[in-house]
Amino acid sequence: MRAAWLRELVRRPAGAFGAIVVVALVVCAVVSVFWTPLDPFATDPFHRWESPSAVHLFGTDAVGRDLFSLVFAATRTALLVAVLSSLVAAVVGIALAALGALGPRWVREPVAVLIDILIAFPVLLIAIMLSAVFGPSLTEVVVAVGIGFGVNIARVGRGEIRRVARTGYVLAARAAGLGPLRTLADHVVPNIAPVFIVQLSLSAAVAVLSEAGLSFLGYGAPPSTPSWGRLLSDLQNYVTIYPLTVIWPGLAITVTVLGFNLFGDGLREATDPRLRTSRSTRQEVVR
Repeated sequence: MRAAWLRELVRRPAGAFGAIVVVALVVCAVVSVFWTPLDPFATDPFHRWESPSAVHLFGTDAVGRDLFSLVFAATRTALLVAVLSSLVAAVVGIALAALGALGPRWVREPVAVLIDILIAFPVLLIAIMLSAVFGPSLTEVVVAVGIGFGVNIARVGRGEIRRVARTGYVLAARAAGLGPLRTLADHVVPNIAPVFIVQLSLSAAVAVLSEAGLSFLGYGAPPSTPSWGRLLSDLQNYVTIYPLTVIWPGLAITVTVLGFNLFGDGLREATDPRLRTSRSTRQEVVR
């Protein structure tokens, strides 16, 4: 079964590209924990604003830091925020969606109101408010993106859970005496997993963008943590003189976000039997 959806994922160019980007991000993040070409924070006043070379692949910045090492080390920050934010979003989203769809009426209605209230607050605004109170750190980004996208997942998942809960096999499981939590885990969640996969991939992409944006504004990663957004903030005053330097962190953000989105879409098409069935039907009609 796993080999089947994996083949389906890599068969599509978009899904294969997204998978390659995600795998490359994971590899770079793991490697950067133990090794970088040069010390990302080592300054060298004698090699300021150097052009790309064999020693400095992306050149150097205003204080002589190696840009390639900075961009390379920042992959672990991006991946950490993306993974933790998605985990928080999954927990919050599934819990709220299950309560809003399967709970008793006195629970469903307050949960619906809570979702409508929380969804009105932008993710970046929540993160800035938390950073203003607790100081800039990656924790605020993870909590803000996790809660913000968890509410989005709950809004989408609540309808999906209601749809699946009305199917015959779920009603039969309940009639057989299966408990609500066991029914949710065994019969409901597997059937709505493709929807959650896409939402979680979007959550990871938004987390990368949010971390970069907040770090650019000074609300995200602290100065001691490598970050694409903070690197862009450091280089913004010199963009008209050394425009090539901002290309590398900007390109890293763009490719990572695009990769997460395409990976999520590819996973959905590979794991959703309804999409595979409809595609097979269309192919048979064409033949």
